[in-house]
Amino acid sequence: MTSATHPSGRDNAAERVHRQRQLAASLRLFARYGFDEGAGGHLTARDPEFPDRFWINPFGLHFGQVRVADLLLVDRDGTVVQGSGRINPAGFAIHSQVHEARPDVVAVAHTHSVHGRAWSTLGRLLDPLTQDACAFFEDHAVYAEYQGVVLGLDEAKRIAAALGAGKALIMRNHGLLTVGGSVGEAVWWFIAMDRSCQVQLLAEAAGDPVPIDPSSARSTRDTIGSPELGRLNFRPLFADIVHREPGLLE
Repeated sequence: MTSATHPSGRDNAAERVHRQRQLAASLRLFARYGFDEGAGGHLTARDPEFPDRFWINPFGLHFGQVRVADLLLVDRDGTVVQGSGRINPAGFAIHSQVHEARPDVVAVAHTHSVHGRAWSTLGRLLDPLTQDACAFFEDHAVYAEYQGVVLGLDEAKRIAAALGAGKALIMRNHGLLTVGGSVGEAVWWFIAMDRSCQVQLLAEAAGDPVPIDPSSARSTRDTIGSPELGRLNFRPLFADIVHREPGLLE
């Protein structure tokens, strides 16, 4: 069990509700961005009281219908200890190993977004072509060992190792994965990274884009790629989706 008080000033119970609300809202946001596809895709948030457990969206429930009450709490063995429903086996494999390897990570986001998947087929890092893309400069990696649907923990461990200490991972021929010290950070990084993939695909299709020089990219990353900016950018998205779809908080 963790300390009863978190940096936010909330106790375990209040912090749990905060993370659950952000997680449910993020799933609704991903539905609006078109990041949902069938039963694929998963977002998780570490439980504040039991750090070896995490909350995850139920397998087969559309992102646009998820409420707080639908979220499932899963232990390190993949057993649902709170909530009713099944979990995505690949989702458990990947997220469990990332959470285990990165105790600093509160949330993990992975879905099969269109532009993220398209970029992943190139097996390349993103270039710092725009101010927004600089958030990922020298802070993301490529996992280049696609071996099918990730159901085994051994491959999931390799994915976590490839992520390293960064905020994002391009999984070749698969898609994007992002992490953060809060749900808001992980979700904003996913949205921003998918958009950066889209921009680079467009720019390279149009011609020969000019990248930002490494020094400027690095200083820009330190500003717009910080956890504080991740949370700040998520805040209006959260407020808007709750305003439009308040039922998600149920």
